[in-house]
Amino acid sequence: MNNPLRRLKQIPWTPLFWVSLLTLFWASVIDQLLRLGLIYVDLIGRALTLLFTPPLSIIVGLAAAVGLGALAVVFLEILYPQMMISTGVLWALLLCLFLMLVIRSLLPLPTILLEPSYSMLIGAMLGIFMKGKPYWR
Repeated sequence: MNNPLRRLKQIPWTPLFWVSLLTLFWASVIDQLLRLGLIYVDLIGRALTLLFTPPLSIIVGLAAAVGLGALAVVFLEILYPQMMISTGVLWALLLCLFLMLVIRSLLPLPTILLEPSYSMLIGAMLGIFMKGKPYWR
């Protein structure tokens, strides 16, 4: 009999978690810089206040999520060029990225863009699969 979990065991989980951790680290750095700019720089504060008012806040949040997913694929390509990237690996990367995002939300760090939500999941999925289109099989 075929073992349906065999493919899950063959996915390189450890490198995907490291890529997700690195992606969330750099996204958190950018998020904190935006937060500091919002607080201390008046011009940036006014621009961000305009961007984070509805309906633009939905578009900005979705764009940040798409960028997060695309950044994860870029880091995966750079750090592990020998890895055979397939659709299953891209789905596993999405799972790892969202799991790291949930873990990050448990930490007492203030954030502007990196809240786990349905729109963050959909945006990260769009970013991963748009950037990872050459790896679809």
